[in-house]
Amino acid sequence: MDTSTEELLRLAYAKMPFGKYAGRFLSDLPEAYVLWFKGKGYPTGLLGQQLRALEEIKTNGLEYLLRELRQQYPSP
Repeated sequence: MDTSTEELLRLAYAKMPFGKYAGRFLSDLPEAYVLWFKGKGYPTGLLGQQLRALEEIKTNGLEYLLRELRQQYPSP
């Protein structure tokens, strides 16, 4: 598996660590919540990077791909 595939798998399995949506897969977060982070500022570190990527994925209607990755590959 190449690096970009591994990063997508990590994103597919990433969960929200805090707040109202704690424990949910990031890909299952409402788009409005992800866009709220965009407006307020993303957290630092890996979570911020993942939310930025997720915003791009959701804006283009591609979050279903992350769900399909979870079905095809076991948890990393």
